[in-house]
Amino acid sequence: MSSGVHWVVCWPKENTSHALLSLTTTTTTTFLPRNGSPFRRSKMYSSSSFPSSSSSKLKLRLSTSLSTGALAYSGTVATPARSSEEKVYEVVLKQAALVREHRNIYDNNNNNITQNQNDSTALDFNPTITDGTTNWDLLNDAYFRCGEVCAEYAKTFYLGTLLMTPERRKAVWAIYVWCRRTDELVDGPNAPHITPKALDRWEQRLTDLFEGRPFDMYDAALSHTVSKYPVDIQPFRDMIEGMRLDLRKPRYKNFDELYLYCYYVAGTVGLMSVPVMGIAPESKASTESVYNAALALGIANQLTNILRDVGEEASPMQYKINVPISDFSSWAGKPLSNAASFGAKLDINARRGRIYLPQDELAQAGLSDEDIFRGKVTDKWRSFMKGQIKRARMFFDEAEKGVAELNSASRWPVWASLLLYRKILDSIEANDYDNFTKRAYVGKAKKFLSLPVAYARAVMRPSQAA
Repeated sequence: MSSGVHWVVCWPKENTSHALLSLTTTTTTTFLPRNGSPFRRSKMYSSSSFPSSSSSKLKLRLSTSLSTGALAYSGTVATPARSSEEKVYEVVLKQAALVREHRNIYDNNNNNITQNQNDSTALDFNPTITDGTTNWDLLNDAYFRCGEVCAEYAKTFYLGTLLMTPERRKAVWAIYVWCRRTDELVDGPNAPHITPKALDRWEQRLTDLFEGRPFDMYDAALSHTVSKYPVDIQPFRDMIEGMRLDLRKPRYKNFDELYLYCYYVAGTVGLMSVPVMGIAPESKASTESVYNAALALGIANQLTNILRDVGEEASPMQYKINVPISDFSSWAGKPLSNAASFGAKLDINARRGRIYLPQDELAQAGLSDEDIFRGKVTDKWRSFMKGQIKRARMFFDEAEKGVAELNSASRWPVWASLLLYRKILDSIEANDYDNFTKRAYVGKAKKFLSLPVAYARAVMRPSQAA
């Protein structure tokens, strides 16, 4: 499924690829914090008692079944099994605790240092590269290449990152590129050849880069980033788990299952990004509430992607590759074929057959998979889509509460991404809910006009509510 990244980017997955992202440059570099030892990661916090305010409100609002536009709270039926939202919130608690822990370490070590207010919560630890000063040149080049990829595939967001401090900007680019490469494992030109073992190898590479052993330049940029900021490995692992779902799970029984998938492929981005973007020093919001908002934006963006791409995901897919396939071979860790190694072209045409809509809600609306494959807009389909769009907008509403709490230098690109993605829902409505044959998008004029609106919201001060 196409996902995306946009809390940093919350880029719900897009079906495009780039040879620049192939894993061809190999270098091994070890990064350590200045004190000479890696940061300790917090243990998983127990989820036996969830906060009764922000988290319970979030779960009440977002655990909804909206196939007919009516709210149906999942919490009304007692069940011993934990919901997907509870499982995800366990990760949220861990990430929030990690940020607080490292903020305390930072404050304790810097009581006598005057720090620029804009970077007061960025936690810039300035790690030392153990292989010598020449590695700074390689590292700067790695970040520069990450910026090039971001500029090509997330133009609006890239422009917003230019307002960030240089360190944050580079870190955001590194996260974006890793997420994009991960996404292309299952949606890129090499996707038909990707196996669970290939994802296992990719996850091992992730572990290596978190331990200061990057495989290539792009890995080196992220390895450096995670050594500087309190970024935990779990959201990255969870994103890879989302790719595994894409390989084996073309249907989702209910919204609880779909919610977990949306967290894996898009909500994780928010958890990766908040430590880099930073929380405004004047904000009175809890760390957990900011993470909840970041998570909600990822879910909202992915739900929007799903609604936009219904016809595309159910229809045949084609890849026509006009570059040597060997450029892409390292995604899977082995050559595609002998012909590929000689630069042969590849033309793939296969049905995706993916339906990322809750099966129970489709049935309640009197719809089936065959209705989607048929691709005809009916009154039943319009009614169903109205409910799905309503739910996505609820997640956007929840996300807006947290964007204002981010560091001032980080708000504009997030606001821009949120407003632009939300307009895709408007476009679906304008197309009379025909997401079978018409692709909903935001035109350049609307994009341009939304930027000053996003900037105006970005300069507003965070909530002073306790």
